[in-house]
Amino acid sequence: MDLITHGVLGAAVSMGLAKKHELKVAAAVGCVAAMLPDADTLIQSAEDSLLRLEYHRQFTHSLIFIPLGSLLGATLIWLLFRQRPPFLRLYLFALAAYTSALFLDTCTSYGTQLFWPFSGERIAWRIVAIIDPLVTIMLISAVCFALARRSGRPAVAGLLLVTCYFSLGYMQRGIAEQQAFALADQRGHVIARLEVKPTMGNLLLWRSVYQSGDFFYVDAIRAGITSGEKVYPGGAIKAFDLTRDIPEGSENTTLYSDIQRFTTYSNGYVVRHPEQPSVLGDIRYAMLPNSLLPLWGIETDVAPGQHAQYKDIRNVNAKKVDAFLQMLAGSYAVDVALESGGQAHDL
Repeated sequence: MDLITHGVLGAAVSMGLAKKHELKVAAAVGCVAAMLPDADTLIQSAEDSLLRLEYHRQFTHSLIFIPLGSLLGATLIWLLFRQRPPFLRLYLFALAAYTSALFLDTCTSYGTQLFWPFSGERIAWRIVAIIDPLVTIMLISAVCFALARRSGRPAVAGLLLVTCYFSLGYMQRGIAEQQAFALADQRGHVIARLEVKPTMGNLLLWRSVYQSGDFFYVDAIRAGITSGEKVYPGGAIKAFDLTRDIPEGSENTTLYSDIQRFTTYSNGYVVRHPEQPSVLGDIRYAMLPNSLLPLWGIETDVAPGQHAQYKDIRNVNAKKVDAFLQMLAGSYAVDVALESGGQAHDL
């Protein structure tokens, strides 16, 4: 999630453990410790743009790194504050806050390597969007009330409220998954794998991507608990296959290795961009929940021996914002139905 949300969550968690006279320093150490895991984004290379993807949410986000990361956070605050509680108290605050950062990232859809170095699997519960202002506002309010009232109780209340919100996300994910399986059954598809995830800033509108055969099928699902579900089909697009779509004899090239890396980071959800054939994209992410246009990818049209270049393909305009809001409100008009065979098209 974003740094602000990490910081205020860490502050709230630490303040919930603090005594009255420790609230300010607990908020400080919690905020710092909760943001430290994302220092991995500083690991970059001008030549190899995929290096940042390789290390993001890796060792600094692993369970085994929590004691060391917490020690760093506690030490930073210990050096800054003259009037400070005992170091062990600072370490307790940092330990709780650093752990909260890993938990928060695991709740999103990108995935966190919690068990590195023993496993490279990315754990992703997909119950909250990577950016959700409502979560941020709840946590900021809780921290501000706790500081104003000089009590940790408002911080604890805020944490309970956010926990309830995440529980709602878990229920909504289940509804969206059920709808996705029902859609596949109607189309006569056998799902090989499926991911549903909430769209930005809400738990009502979800993006569904499943693979059946050689195609990925994309839908937007409005998973209303009381108002019933609505589906906005997006289309189907052929899955990229490394062994099928890359010429023979290229296995030992830098480009081949980079495509393998990107496929791993994308959990295999890789397609050729419909409008830019030389770009391989992660179909799990798009500006609109039913779009076939990936948000990011890698440029494969590079000179021999060079690394594939990471490419951001975000394109926001008023038409897309309006379409998103209509889907969120349940008033979006679907003009094209998705045929069971599926063609690559973007509504």
